[in-house]
Amino acid sequence: MRSIGIGLAVTLILSALVPQAAWAAKAEVTKEQRAKGMAAAPGLVSAAKLDCQVADARFMGESSDPKTKVKTSLYELACTGNEGLIVQQVGATASTFTCEQMGEPGPDGKIPSAACALPGNADPKAGLGPYVVKAGVPCTMDKVRAIGQSPTNVVFELVCHESPGGYILTMSSPPRLDQPATMNPCIGYPEGSNLACKLTDRAAQFAIVDNLAARSGKNCTVKDRRFIGATGTGKIYYEVSCQDGKGYVLEQLASGAYSKTIDCAQADALAGGCTLTDTRQAKTEQAGLYTKLAQKAGFKCDVSGYAPFSVSENGAEVVELTCSNRPDGGVGIFAATASGVSTVFDCAHSELKSYRCSLSKPAAAYPNLTAELKALGRTSCTVSNSRTVGVTADGHGYVEVACSDGLPGYMIEFVMSPFKPKAPIACSEARGIAGGCTLPGNVKKS
Repeated sequence: MRSIGIGLAVTLILSALVPQAAWAAKAEVTKEQRAKGMAAAPGLVSAAKLDCQVADARFMGESSDPKTKVKTSLYELACTGNEGLIVQQVGATASTFTCEQMGEPGPDGKIPSAACALPGNADPKAGLGPYVVKAGVPCTMDKVRAIGQSPTNVVFELVCHESPGGYILTMSSPPRLDQPATMNPCIGYPEGSNLACKLTDRAAQFAIVDNLAARSGKNCTVKDRRFIGATGTGKIYYEVSCQDGKGYVLEQLASGAYSKTIDCAQADALAGGCTLTDTRQAKTEQAGLYTKLAQKAGFKCDVSGYAPFSVSENGAEVVELTCSNRPDGGVGIFAATASGVSTVFDCAHSELKSYRCSLSKPAAAYPNLTAELKALGRTSCTVSNSRTVGVTADGHGYVEVACSDGLPGYMIEFVMSPFKPKAPIACSEARGIAGGCTLPGNVKKS
């Protein structure tokens, strides 16, 4: 599994905005302001590389540096279907700030004089709507707080009507709908960090986890919970510990919907596994269960370790097993119901089912292939290497083997259902099977 986490490296530069005193507040937008703003708008859009179909604009004013004589001009743009912007032009350089940022009350609680005033920007948070949709999380915005921006990103805190926990919305700077937009839950940002949410408290943020736990179907009275992280695909993971001592990892989709529950005993591969729950007893119990399931399927294994695959096969659980009573391991495909049929493929054959063993070495399974050759009448070959070739459309699998005596080996043909070895094919006769044998010792030197 890829590493998970949420980046926190966003530099806050809201304090670096143009001094508010330089711009006089106007009760109304004049005709002259609009005319000058609309005339400058095409150049501003080009200079700042904006994703803005200009619907309205106004010139807000200008100032001149007493020392350098460089002029600074300020404009407001209303963009169709996009966030409104304040564009600051200093010489030939243009920088932008969203109307949501510029309308953020100062420490004195007053709205800045350089806030947006065009009718199209009357509700600045409405302009964030397309980015929320792009992020894929259902959110009717009740509250919005501008946090800050870096040269590449602008960041907001959202409180959504659908969820009390709050989110951090990150989008490009300047805002462009052809660039990524992401929303991550507030619970993922440590208190005291520069991206910590302030519109919701920690209890409200943890409510997301409690709701997921309630939807998990597990009998769990939540004792504690923690945020684990988010993947690049947008899946989010939380850990919960229960009053009865059990624990789970809850998976949430990028949309905010519940996805699945992972028992802590099976969650070691997920960012280090559970930390709120002592999983030693649960792992021992789980190993005992897999031992019973494997032996019922005819695979004599006292399970000493296991690693679930992140896939299922027709609802069955797929798990790699290691055994204390035999050197080779296997891959168990355990039916979801007691009446279902479970199967275990040892690691010499598991790749025929597209599952590769990683907990035991391939050589540990070579004696199984040697025994199959002997059962098929080829008693002179002790297998020293193997290669899974593949499975044909009509259900025949092939494994190439090399022999320790250095003589050419074989392709062993298997019937996949029910699984059994069918025939040994000498490498000299196997050229028509996926290009023939390729292992060292099996290729005739020219």
